[in-house]
Amino acid sequence: MQFSLRYNLFSILHRKSPEKSWTIEKSESGIGCCGWILVILSYLMVIVTFPISIWMCIKIVQEYERAVIFRLGRIVSGKAKGPGIFFVLPCTDSFIKIDIRTISFDIPPQEILTKDSVTICVDGVVYYRVQSAVSSVANVTNADLSTRLLAQTTLRNVLGTKNLSEILSDREEIAHNMQATLDEATDNWGIKVERVEIKDVKLPIQMQRAMAAEAEAARDARAKVIAAEGEMNASRALKEASLVIAESPSALQLRYLQTLTAIASEKNSTIIFPLPMDVLQPFMPERK
Repeated sequence: MQFSLRYNLFSILHRKSPEKSWTIEKSESGIGCCGWILVILSYLMVIVTFPISIWMCIKIVQEYERAVIFRLGRIVSGKAKGPGIFFVLPCTDSFIKIDIRTISFDIPPQEILTKDSVTICVDGVVYYRVQSAVSSVANVTNADLSTRLLAQTTLRNVLGTKNLSEILSDREEIAHNMQATLDEATDNWGIKVERVEIKDVKLPIQMQRAMAAEAEAARDARAKVIAAEGEMNASRALKEASLVIAESPSALQLRYLQTLTAIASEKNSTIIFPLPMDVLQPFMPERK
């Protein structure tokens, strides 16, 4: 009983990831007796035809490339080769070049029904790179096509849970959520999603007209409120001015002169004769 508990604890502590266990299993299994015979024959053929075969055995990959070598259908040493020169056997080895530079692609426009039942058309752009060349070859058929299809479905799934206002205002948050979802899904493929951006959100023409009418009505309402506040402030200022003029009768005469000066500066033919109220006071009926 004590031995079994120790064995279970040891197995839990030394448990490895699926990719690492796959590599160890492949490297330890070997290519078998027939495989070694074929490899030895390939080496002998290279030695016999040395001056010519050397050009078929030496390959070169660029700084931004990696080569995954297969020997009799198995990955050699469980890792990619490069950059620079590497050696392959002409009869038993084959290799695949993988570009590890950052790749960008456009997400085709997707028609999405938002949470508040509005149909919109959204497109975006995704930037990714190959982080593990061996995983991108051994764990998925076509890493580039799979990433493109997954980006389309992820865009539809993420935006389908958002309202129209959230999509228009929280583009950065939506892009981060898409990047985290894509990065988690493509980790087993050896793909690292570096950046996701929402390019454009297209609304139906009817929705654009409705939003424009709503915005115009809101602006008109704010303009009326501002005009009403201005009139209220102006009336208060006029009230204070009338109180000042009532305390000093000569202030009214000065105001008459200022008005005449303003009218005369406009170069018109209007003639104004100010008539003080004191002159008309004897002719006005007395109030009972």
